[in-house]
Amino acid sequence: MIATACLAIGLVLIVEGLVWALAPSLVEQMLEMLRNLPQSARRQAGALGIVSGLILIWIANALGVAA
Repeated sequence: MIATACLAIGLVLIVEGLVWALAPSLVEQMLEMLRNLPQSARRQAGALGIVSGLILIWIANALGVAA
C-alpha cells in the first residue's frame, strides 16, 4: 500500500514538474485565471477533481491494476 502511494505521488510530481519546466508562462496564466474565478467555481472544480480521481481508482481496481 505504501509503495502504491509513493508511486502515485511520484507520478503526480513528475507531471507537475514537466508542466512547470516546459510551460511556466502557461502555468502563470492559468493561475491568474483561477484567481479570477469565484470561490464557488473553484470549490466545484476541486470536488470534480476528487470525484474524477475516485472514479479512476475504482476503474483501476475493477480492472485488477490496483491491489
